Amino acid sequence: MAASELQLPEGLELRRGERGLALTDGTLELRGDFTRLLPRLRPANLSHELLVRAARVKGVAEPFVVDATAGLGEDSLLLAAAGFRVTLCERDAVIASLLADTLERAQGTPELQDIAQRMKLVTGDATQVLAALDQRPDVVFLDPMFPQKRKRAATNKKLQLFQRLEQPCEDEEALMQAALAAHPRKVVVKRPLKGPYLAGVKPSSSLAGKVVRYDCIVPH
Repeated sequence: MAASELQLPEGLELRRGERGLALTDGTLELRGDFTRLLPRLRPANLSHELLVRAARVKGVAEPFVVDATAGLGEDSLLLAAAGFRVTLCERDAVIASLLADTLERAQGTPELQDIAQRMKLVTGDATQVLAALDQRPDVVFLDPMFPQKRKRAATNKKLQLFQRLEQPCEDEEALMQAALAAHPRKVVVKRPLKGPYLAGVKPSSSLAGKVVRYDCIVPH
């Protein structure tokens, strides 16, 4: 679907400029930008990323991961840079359009070309996408939106626009069950540092940072 055909909440519009497609309310702008993550993609830095450590799969040369809640794709970028093959699933068509534009620009950026080639975007509900997979994923990554307080004004501005499009996950249990039904080697869930387990499912292990933690669920 073309950006001009998308239904947007009142007061929001998509504009295409020299820096790519952006969502704006006339004052604030939201645009995907993978180039700002380049310092984190350096091998020495990438190996310390908690998400990369949580998603690692032993004995698999190029693990296949489904990012079931892709958003603007930054977590997927980290995984792809670490050698994962990533299918990005995004249910909101407007966010998916922003992400598609970000991926297209990445494919034209020399430092990001090889990484972007390992990333495939699918627009749709994650529960349906996971049920229709023709290959068993090694990892399913879940990062359902959660309300949280941020100190940085710039982050708040970004979230203001993002949350006008997509609300926190309404059916956590359905999302978790869909992830488990895909029979991955593990499910990795991004949560607030002190937040509850997603759908009440206790993880096999967790990796905690200063703000968030990654719960790893290994199905039996």
